[in-house]
Amino acid sequence: MERITVALRAQDPISQAGVASQLRTRPEVSVTEWGEGDDSPRIVIVVVDTVDEAVLTMLRHIQRTSTSRTVLVTTDIDEQKLVSAAECGVAGVVRRSESTPEHLVQVIGTVARGEGHLPSDLLGRLLEEVGRLQGQVLGPRGLHFTGLAAREVDVLRLVAEGYDTADIATKLAYSERTIKNVLHSVMTRLQLRNRSHAVAYAMRQGLI
Repeated sequence: MERITVALRAQDPISQAGVASQLRTRPEVSVTEWGEGDDSPRIVIVVVDTVDEAVLTMLRHIQRTSTSRTVLVTTDIDEQKLVSAAECGVAGVVRRSESTPEHLVQVIGTVARGEGHLPSDLLGRLLEEVGRLQGQVLGPRGLHFTGLAAREVDVLRLVAEGYDTADIATKLAYSERTIKNVLHSVMTRLQLRNRSHAVAYAMRQGLI
């Protein structure tokens, strides 16, 4: 089995040395130096006490300059800080109190496979936060987490039902030019090839 290359970024040398000593004895991983670009390790473990602006800056730098996936080991995190960390590319979160070598290696493997990991209690609170943001912030502005506005969803739903541009314009009380502009905007913004691809995207997102 190929060992997963892992680099460490900690806020203090004691944490850096402690996590490194835990992982160096594990056959599943290979602890390496931090690199950027093509030589990036598969996983970067960031060890911090709390998620503040300095930590977010570090996470953004990792996301921008490497191909690594990030696992965050932290003492303190809530759902709002979790959202901020996710925006900076964090794919796994482990509380320091739960970061045994076995658990850490398990999370590293999960994230290396392209999946994500969260403590179970944080997952529920994150879903509540996402629902709150959708209902109180995005919804009133006609927006969705999917990147589609309510009008765009309406247009794609009618495209999926087989209506042409003229029919859609009549049903939604818009001009044909507006409908064409809506479709062009969706396909350009989300890098979709054609109307069928746009409809498939909306279906995968559970919108139609």
